[in-house]
Amino acid sequence: MPTKGKLPAATWREIVKTAHEVGLRSSSTMMYGHVDKPSHWVGHLRTLARLQDETGGFTAFVLLQFVHLNSPVYLAGVAHPGPTAPENREEHAVARLMLYGRIDHVQTSWVKLGASGTQQMIQGGADDLGGTLMEETISRTAGADHGSEMTVDQIEALVRAIGRTPAQRTSTYGVPRAERHAVAREYASRGFAATGGLRRSQPSTQPAPQQSGRNQSG
Repeated sequence: MPTKGKLPAATWREIVKTAHEVGLRSSSTMMYGHVDKPSHWVGHLRTLARLQDETGGFTAFVLLQFVHLNSPVYLAGVAHPGPTAPENREEHAVARLMLYGRIDHVQTSWVKLGASGTQQMIQGGADDLGGTLMEETISRTAGADHGSEMTVDQIEALVRAIGRTPAQRTSTYGVPRAERHAVAREYASRGFAATGGLRRSQPSTQPAPQQSGRNQSG
């Protein structure tokens, strides 16, 4: 779908393919709930799947819900008021199914969905909820009201509350070194973003460990 001020899809695809071919890895994203329709979502997922088959360079698929309240395109009467709750559940689930075996991780946004919405997405397709962040402004400027920062303890509590085990990861879904994990927790506890200190969730197969932030392989 052409978008004013954005690269054409074919150009974006060429750039990303080239980056992957020279050894760079990247996440993939989709913002939805504005002027789009479900058919556009499926088309986007198919494009990502084909590109991943060619390069294998995507680490994750990140779903971003359109926040409409202060958005010019919504105020102009062009866009929808963001996705509905059922659409959020459907999109995360469909993404998991369509990208299965290709892109291993589906990330949801606690900044846009809040704690409860994030938990629902983890229970329905997502396995990653991003990072602690610090002073997020893009979603807040658009009208999101779920805050701009979460501590490591808050993220871990959110994940454990639905029976999952949180695990720190690197940007490419590896297991961080022990000293890096300790530094990330210290910085996050001070209110700073932890570089590379992102979080993902896994189904809990045993009692939660007493020490929080247990690393698990990606």
